[in-house]
Amino acid sequence: MTSHADPRALGEFLKARRAQLDPGDCGLPGTDSTRRVAGLRREEVAQLASISLDYYTRLEKGRVRASASVLPALVRALRLDDDQQSYLYELAGRTDDRPRRRRPVQQVRPSMRRLLDQLTETPALVLGRRLDILAWNPAAAALYTDFAAVPADRRNYLRLLFTDPAIREMHREWSHDARDAVAALRMEAATDPDVPELDSLVAELSAQDADFRAWWAEHRVNSATYGTKHYRHPLVGDLTLDCDTWTDSDGSGQRLMVLTAETGTPSHDALRILTSWTAERVDASRARDRTP
Repeated sequence: MTSHADPRALGEFLKARRAQLDPGDCGLPGTDSTRRVAGLRREEVAQLASISLDYYTRLEKGRVRASASVLPALVRALRLDDDQQSYLYELAGRTDDRPRRRRPVQQVRPSMRRLLDQLTETPALVLGRRLDILAWNPAAAALYTDFAAVPADRRNYLRLLFTDPAIREMHREWSHDARDAVAALRMEAATDPDVPELDSLVAELSAQDADFRAWWAEHRVNSATYGTKHYRHPLVGDLTLDCDTWTDSDGSGQRLMVLTAETGTPSHDALRILTSWTAERVDASRARDRTP
């Protein structure tokens, strides 16, 4: 939503920002004894932004509202970082005109990956934006599927839940789990709308599945970080697992999803058998790789 313009505050911000810049860092001649002000002169900012000195002067004095076309030029000329850009567009009353930042490629932090690797008897996944599956441990692959065999651009928890017959069949309460997952995605859409990848995922699943279309239209949201999941695994039978999710504090939105069973229960025993078989297969594969 476009914010209310505050030309006077915008002018004060422009003046303060140009005072913080060193001419040499901006490709201009260095400071000399004739400079009466710190930082850049008005005419230098106007030159760097390719706008008239008169127009820039009126901007600084709060006498004119900044046009949408001049803001990107001011961002470049004044070397504004992301927070300063947001502030500039807010003061100009043109938040709707700010170009969307290009999202960095999702990458799992090394410490998160180490934690994942240390959970040897516990299925665990790292979920990114849109519930993309970014990393997993062998126990998670044994429980769900061989994620490595799934193309990276298709490796999404919600997509697999709706489109992979084996994973769908494994969930004894599929409708409940799938609806909760849709609500979690809807929650993300509310906080970060107009993301092309999200729109593409929603369009794809809406075209393929009537349940998804209906549940997405409900606008139900869910930010629950814990719950219980009931599976029927083809190798070890029924499993009742507690599902806990922790959000990384680095602001990336990545979540660690861990599935555990209460000690002494049949599910705990079955999970240990499943992970034991997985470890044996991994060890055998490594031994073959070492064989000359």
